[in-house]
Amino acid sequence: HFGNQVSISWKSFLLKNGAKTPEREKFIRYTQGWSKIGELEPKTNFRPWATSNPPPSGSLPAQIAHKIIAAEWPHLAMDMHERLLGAYFSENLTISDWNVLTDLVSSIGVDPNQFRSVVNESREDFAKAVVDEHNEAINQGITAVPTVLINEVLPVPGAQETETYINWIERIIERPKDS
Repeated sequence: HFGNQVSISWKSFLLKNGAKTPEREKFIRYTQGWSKIGELEPKTNFRPWATSNPPPSGSLPAQIAHKIIAAEWPHLAMDMHERLLGAYFSENLTISDWNVLTDLVSSIGVDPNQFRSVVNESREDFAKAVVDEHNEAINQGITAVPTVLINEVLPVPGAQETETYINWIERIIERPKDS
């Protein structure tokens, strides 16, 4: 909508601190709310958890996998971002499982052996980067996913209709530079 007037920087935010697999039935009830998001944005494909796959134990592995792709294969970072969202919200895959993550990486064209090699060599460094971004967000008062931070000062928490973001961004673009 805005072309090159806007740049987007994706940051990590952990949905759960630590790895803990939630009770399956409670998690399934939680995912029923995804239907409401789908009603707000028809381009999404949110499907409440309906597979036999276990719920993810946390978001750290998926965040690490994305950071690795962004660092090693930057031209595939958005593909990985979209692939992770689809795997979780549409396909109900356990995105905390490294085997699942390796399959996802392979599906976007990355050699799974190269990916595993980077994971084995640098997982802790990438985990630190994810945790640092999470802590930065907490220190800025961000507590919800998603939260869009516009112009590094205006937080817009929660899933919003596209028109909401367009309105806020238009206001900022139209503001005089000296205000």
